[in-house]
Amino acid sequence: MHLNCVITVVDRNNADFVNTMYEEVEIPLILTMLGSDPHADEQMDKYGFQAEEKAVIVGVANPDKTRQLIKNARRKLLIDVPGYGTIMAVPIKSVGGGKTLAYLTNNSQTEHIDKKTPKFKFAYELILVVLNQSYMDDVMQVARAAGASGGTVLHAKGTSKEAQKFFGVSLANEKEVIMIVAKAADKARIMQAIIEHTGPETPAGAITFSLPIAAAAGLSDVVE
Repeated sequence: MHLNCVITVVDRNNADFVNTMYEEVEIPLILTMLGSDPHADEQMDKYGFQAEEKAVIVGVANPDKTRQLIKNARRKLLIDVPGYGTIMAVPIKSVGGGKTLAYLTNNSQTEHIDKKTPKFKFAYELILVVLNQSYMDDVMQVARAAGASGGTVLHAKGTSKEAQKFFGVSLANEKEVIMIVAKAADKARIMQAIIEHTGPETPAGAITFSLPIAAAAGLSDVVE
């Protein structure tokens, strides 16, 4: 058995409902983050964002609970309808200690959990882009040109004790984080375009990496 980080992106007015959905399957750790609108209505249409502000709900679930969450999202949130949101499961490679594992699994029997890294063939990947504030439009324009269908933006701030720098980019300044779901076959092209045009040596200072998606629903816009 392995664990997944289950990420759901919905309109903010559905955040409480999604939290309840996670609670119903007894997810012990639920985190809710708020995304923001792009700055102008025309940019929403151009870059594939929805007008409503977004909520990102994150929890840790075993495979059975992951399947139940995706099933409930399809049935109760109609998440496969374009514009209703996205739910995705990112496999967790390791957990820090037995007590953490017991907490995340509600003190279930953990001795039978497979300690090996799970192997999957991933159809989709989650691209995370960390960039300087106010350059979201530039990064999304590049990503869209390379095949991205859209993204979700979160505001963030570097919180390291020391203002470390990466290629001259301060990691402690105000940041934006863009979450882009892409086909695995398109991932490298999108990331390369972001690096070349808005990477660490540009004013946008974008740093990007990707995570595999083991299961998902609500990705009809990515498939098209």
